[in-house]
Amino acid sequence: MAKIQKIKGVADLFPEDSARYAFMEKTARDVFSSYGYGELRVPILEKTELFCRSIGEETDVVQKEMYTFPDRKGRSLTMRPEATAGIVRAYVENKIFQPGKVSKYFTFGPMFRYERPQAGRMRQFHQIDSEVFGAAEPQADAEVLLMLSSFLSKIGLEKLSFELNSLGCPECRPKYNQALKDFLSSLDREQLCEDCQRRMDTNPLRVLDCKSRNCKALTEKAPTLPDHLCGECREHFDTVIALIDEAGLKYTLNPRLVRGLDYYQRTAFEVTSGDIGAQTAVAGGGRYDGLVESLGGPKKVPAIGFACGMERLAMLLQGEFEPATDFYVALVDERAAREALIFGEKLRRSGLKGEVGFTAKSMKAQLRYANKINAQKCFIFGADEYENGTVTIKEMTDGGEQATVVRDEYFK
Repeated sequence: MAKIQKIKGVADLFPEDSARYAFMEKTARDVFSSYGYGELRVPILEKTELFCRSIGEETDVVQKEMYTFPDRKGRSLTMRPEATAGIVRAYVENKIFQPGKVSKYFTFGPMFRYERPQAGRMRQFHQIDSEVFGAAEPQADAEVLLMLSSFLSKIGLEKLSFELNSLGCPECRPKYNQALKDFLSSLDREQLCEDCQRRMDTNPLRVLDCKSRNCKALTEKAPTLPDHLCGECREHFDTVIALIDEAGLKYTLNPRLVRGLDYYQRTAFEVTSGDIGAQTAVAGGGRYDGLVESLGGPKKVPAIGFACGMERLAMLLQGEFEPATDFYVALVDERAAREALIFGEKLRRSGLKGEVGFTAKSMKAQLRYANKINAQKCFIFGADEYENGTVTIKEMTDGGEQATVVRDEYFK
């Protein structure tokens, strides 16, 4: 019978790999909770309309990348391509909003996009996501940036670049869009890629987000958003910059940074690394003050958030992430199998982590395995230990000293 293989673009994460993800999740919980965030878990499966209305009909995510299918009743469902839309849906559906209330959430989990698999980019990938609702002040933007910086620093990543831009608001964005359309209309349309030819008519801002070298070169002299900001947007962005300057966060202003989703406005940012090839972005986000209203919530609920790609972060993590092992119980004499198992259980109940050998093997083989799993101590059950009610304890570090003790006395 033919074996069944995994789907292209997904991965099996064995303990040595998943330990990296567990480390990132634990660090995120610690850092985010110190800023007043709580964990919110939302469904993987949502109505397709949620993503069309939030992300934008003309984005590449909706046009090309979503896993969408009808259920048995003909309803269109989608595997979530990102987390923000689902969190906003939960926020609106559960009527969390109250005047003056600030709500802070974070979540982890798998996302799904049909993209060409490559280093750091999978069709099932994982994100760490953070969102804040109810805070319009630039101080919220600055705090989000500083929290993201703190998280990345705590997992050991230092050689990263923060890029910032302001995308304006519904007041100043239309004027910029018109200026950009005027510029794009002066170009030879046929020289742009097929996607950008379509974007010129449907969503010209997306042209600036194109990764094609040729399109980048053709639009190098395009008008920039920062030059078209209204007074309020300019003041907001200047305050964000002043705050993170005072906090010591290093960054670069990138007037071409527009992000890939339609809901962003005002502050937008990305964190990039030069150590993982062409796919340099490891985190990104921004402000999306109109999204709550567009998904049926009240007007003028400000919001800002970010997401980190865990596959890309995992590629940058240094060091070993093997689960800690305190002990290994080595079974050398088959007669001691029951005693070995019970002894190992007592060790775990005392707060230690480790394994028990189920089959009797040679001492050499048992010690080799104890070394392989990085056990700190090896508890040996051989013929003498079985007959005398003892256990031999061998230190796997510090010179390998060993001693034999009465089992009943060990836990007293």
